[in-house]
Amino acid sequence: MASRKQRRRREKEKRHEYELVEIDAEGNETVLNAAELKSPPPRASKSRGETAKPSRGGRTIQPPSWTRVLKRGLIFAPLFFLTVMLLGGSNVSIVGALLQTVLLMAVFVPFSYFMDRLVWRSQQKRLARTSGRS
Repeated sequence: MASRKQRRRREKEKRHEYELVEIDAEGNETVLNAAELKSPPPRASKSRGETAKPSRGGRTIQPPSWTRVLKRGLIFAPLFFLTVMLLGGSNVSIVGALLQTVLLMAVFVPFSYFMDRLVWRSQQKRLARTSGRS
């Protein structure tokens, strides 16, 4: 549902009349008719590896890749290390915390890849279903 600000903006856009104009090299404005407007070029069909725009304006989901998952792992590794150090208190040495962080990363990285793959496949099935109905 649109917020109050978005609804007000839409209502304001509907109150005003807009004309599409073209400015020539001399700076003169000429009003364009609907027949003069160019239609957008037809879109080429997308292959499996390319991303598709979602129908409801949400986020575009990219296909899973190990490089993206490893980058995500590098972002989360210091957070895992700090968490192990804080929760372990004085009982955990730095070497022990590093070992636990490596073990956490060994679980996190493959799990993250498989979750990306699950989301990607579900989006592809959803797109196939909606394109089959059209």
